[in-house]
Amino acid sequence: MHRFQTLPSVLGLAISTMSFAYAGLIGGMSSVFAQQAIPLCQPPTSGEYLLLVVSPTADNQKQLRSALPPELKTITCKYLNETVTRIGGFKKIDDANRWARYVSNIVGLSAIITTRPTTADVKPPQTQPQLQQQPLQQTVNYNPQALGEGYAVLVDYYNRPELVNSVQQAVGGNVGFVSYGQRPYLLAVYTTNQSEAYNTLQKLNNGGFVASIVDSRKVILLRSTVRL
Repeated sequence: MHRFQTLPSVLGLAISTMSFAYAGLIGGMSSVFAQQAIPLCQPPTSGEYLLLVVSPTADNQKQLRSALPPELKTITCKYLNETVTRIGGFKKIDDANRWARYVSNIVGLSAIITTRPTTADVKPPQTQPQLQQQPLQQTVNYNPQALGEGYAVLVDYYNRPELVNSVQQAVGGNVGFVSYGQRPYLLAVYTTNQSEAYNTLQKLNNGGFVASIVDSRKVILLRSTVRL
């Protein structure tokens, strides 16, 4: 008797199975679309210090939000190839630094601090079309390697190699050439001293450069010293 089923029962089972299949397919599509819908991070406003906390999973993001006070507005977005939680509104580097340490100690997530110079500090670019076509040159053998633990202060040079001399003057020493998030940057400072890193970031910001502090372990050193 159990070998035979009436047609309505079989049909109902088929419809039910198809419904679950379609529901699973739609749910999977929704999940894919949701993952693709992560927007690009908005840059900081003039004079603002921005905290970008690397939080690739939903659990990371939930844990981070639960540890932050509600007055801090957070947005999940894409920065380079990383999924991060954007926390803005800091007017002082000390405030951003304090929250970066808090996130690292409490949640265990690494953070990037970036800023944009104030309008008054921004220097107009010099028109040097020949220099813009000139590649950065190495003074040592090409030997890409990951930096160790610490802090790396990176400068976005916007494909303007002539900024090398300006950054060298700002930091009072040589600068390197690195890759971070598959993008090239000038390396202003690599140090294990947190105060030195934040002081350098402040100095670069005052000089009109767009700079960031990142986890140096994610930075690939391409050239230890560059020149034009």
